[in-house]
Amino acid sequence: MEGMISVLILTKNEQRDLPGCLESVAWSDDVHVFDSFSNDETVKIAEAAGAHVTQRVFDNYAAHRNAAMTGIKFKYPWLFLLDADERPTPELSHEMQQMVLAAGEDVSGFRLRRRDFLFGTWLKHAQISPFYIRLVRPERSKYTRAINEVIEVEGKIVDLGYPLDHYPFSKGIAHWVTKHNTYSTMEAELIHRQQGLQKPSWKSALRDPDFHTRRLHQKALFYRMPARPLIKWAYMMFYRRAVLDGAAGMSYATLQAIYEYLIVLKTKELERGGA
Repeated sequence: MEGMISVLILTKNEQRDLPGCLESVAWSDDVHVFDSFSNDETVKIAEAAGAHVTQRVFDNYAAHRNAAMTGIKFKYPWLFLLDADERPTPELSHEMQQMVLAAGEDVSGFRLRRRDFLFGTWLKHAQISPFYIRLVRPERSKYTRAINEVIEVEGKIVDLGYPLDHYPFSKGIAHWVTKHNTYSTMEAELIHRQQGLQKPSWKSALRDPDFHTRRLHQKALFYRMPARPLIKWAYMMFYRRAVLDGAAGMSYATLQAIYEYLIVLKTKELERGGA
């Protein structure tokens, strides 16, 4: 069943992952690749698959995604937001198409569960934030926060039952580390500029009905804690039970703790007037 859903895929040098991504959304006849001037075969692959390609210089994640949602003329009222290393399962693809047909005018978006994989293992316990709003009416949606961006949707959000699969290590551990080295710099700059929440509350962190609001308050409170990398590692290993995911879970918890330590070090560096 074609129609009703347009697809938006953000890319930068994604020749490895893009073919599989495009194949997973071949059910849509309105696929858009929003590219940050890749210098590999990404654009050729997208065009060969019949996708519409738009290019824009990347500035930050929220602004870039917003530019795509407002600047592109989509064929359908619903937009599926995707990264090149993600694949909707066939069951999710079918469910989304059924749900948008039945959705009332008050429904503005759909939330799904994303499954992250490492070493071929689903990080069922280690994954910290598995729920994402990815199917939206674009005119009612906008992204905020320059890094680890959050989507804000005006209107009712409905949960989907089937998962979106994510392969963050598809390009290797070194690529993940390089990417998170950049992320940690951006996070440190964000904290240093105090663009995070100024007055986070434990009540909002624990009880707010909106998952993304809870995450914002949790992050802001977390940034005020001493020994953050160690806390994060222990939290992931024993509270989230990453140990149950085996070697993949323990590796992922350790990588996340290293990422947190880089944010701590870079924030201190900025506070001391460093680079």
